[in-house]
Amino acid sequence: MKNKAMKVVLATLSIWLLIFSISFADAIEGEVIVTLGEDLSSEQREMLLSEMGVTEETVEIIPVSNAEEHHYLGEYIASNVIGTRALSSSMITLLPEGQGITVETNRITQISEGMYANALFTAGVKDADIYVTAPFNVSGTGALTGLIKAYELTTDEVIPEEQKQIANEELAKTAELSEDYGVEQATELMTRIKEAIAQENVETEEDLRELIQRIANELGMTLTETELEGLVSLFHRMRNLNIDWDQVQNQIGKIRDNLSDFLSSDEGQGFIRAILDFFDSLIESIKGWFN
Repeated sequence: MKNKAMKVVLATLSIWLLIFSISFADAIEGEVIVTLGEDLSSEQREMLLSEMGVTEETVEIIPVSNAEEHHYLGEYIASNVIGTRALSSSMITLLPEGQGITVETNRITQISEGMYANALFTAGVKDADIYVTAPFNVSGTGALTGLIKAYELTTDEVIPEEQKQIANEELAKTAELSEDYGVEQATELMTRIKEAIAQENVETEEDLRELIQRIANELGMTLTETELEGLVSLFHRMRNLNIDWDQVQNQIGKIRDNLSDFLSSDEGQGFIRAILDFFDSLIESIKGWFN
């Protein structure tokens, strides 16, 4: 009986060791890390910490520089849009496994909660409560840099550089298309591209380019050459990422639950559902590429 019990204990320990070695061994549920833009004034810094309900003594604080924002966004967003000051700040709280991602923003004008959530689980972030803010209205494009940085530190998990770049590119592309064509139209374009890729034989970048152009035409969207080439590059690179798509799909389900309040709003009804449906089809199509 003792040997049998020991075997059970050892087997259980082995399973847990395997799970933690694959995911985030050092992550602690409820752990909080705050990122602050490096160019905040002392008054702004104190204001945001108070808004988050924390102090410098109670949480770890990670500075995020404007140089880091330019590093991750410089290829996708004009330099003057990124600006010369890092002001976007955030708080990330680890949640129990299986809780998914929740996002709340304040004074963020260009990036919605759903955009952050989608980019974050593309980057590999999971089971976290996210709060993004700034001392005054800002676009919020630079906040993702700090969130990914905080997640890596909190979980002791290194997110591949290419995956970070894809997540930032996705955030930028979605925001840009939403600004030019409207949130619903831009999201519908993304969704239909994934649906078509899942159903059609897309072998080359030229196939992908023709597919994107055809669907844009069907939606009455006149993509510029820059927008078209950007989408081709994004989807081509995304399908080559070493992502656990089953885990991403699980996170999508959790986001559906966590964003139920937002989904009940008029804005949320059309936008978040379409974004999540897009990622559902994305996962299925990418799984097909590897079969």
